[in-house]
Amino acid sequence: MASPVLGLVGCAAGGVEQILPRLVEPMIERGWQVAVTLTPTAATWLDATGDIEKIEQVTGLPVRSKPRLPGEESPHPKIDCYAVVPATSNTVGKLALGLADNQALTQVCEAIGLGSVPIVVFPRINAAHARQPSWGGHIAALTRVGVRLVMGDDVWPLHEPRSVPGKELPWAAIIDAIVSAVQRP
Repeated sequence: MASPVLGLVGCAAGGVEQILPRLVEPMIERGWQVAVTLTPTAATWLDATGDIEKIEQVTGLPVRSKPRLPGEESPHPKIDCYAVVPATSNTVGKLALGLADNQALTQVCEAIGLGSVPIVVFPRINAAHARQPSWGGHIAALTRVGVRLVMGDDVWPLHEPRSVPGKELPWAAIIDAIVSAVQRP
C-alpha cells in the first residue's frame, strides 16, 4: 500500500517556522509523504531562514508557493489529506469565501469544491480575531462542508493579541486530526 500524502499548507503565522520538526518530520516518521505549499509571505519568511531548502531535503519534493506554468505537471503527488497549519484568520476567511488568490489557497479551495479530500485547518488566531463579526460565519461555512477544524479551549485557548508570545502550537492535536481524517483499510 502506498504511503498517504499530506498536502501541508503553511501560512505566515507564529509556528510556521516549526513545521519541519513538529509536523513534517513526525508525519514522515508515521509513514506519510509530505508535500508542502506556502503562502507567499510564509515562503518569504522560510526562505530567509533557509528552511525551504531543509524542507525540500527532508521531503524530497519542491516547496511550492507560486503557480505552475500552463502545460507544466504538478510537482506534487496526488494529495490524500490537506492540512492548513498554521492558518491565519485571513486564510480561514478566504477559504470560507472561496477566494483562491495564491497557490496555497487555490489547492485547498479546489479540494473543498471537490469534497473528496479531507481537510484539516488549525486557525492560529487570538481572541480579537475570534470577535471579528465575520469569524463565526467563516467557521460555520467551513464546518458545513466537512473541514475539520482543530480549535477550542481544550486545544488552543484564545488570548488577547501579543499577550502570550511564543505559545506552542497544539502539534499533537493537529497530527491526531490529520491521521484520523484519513481512514485507510
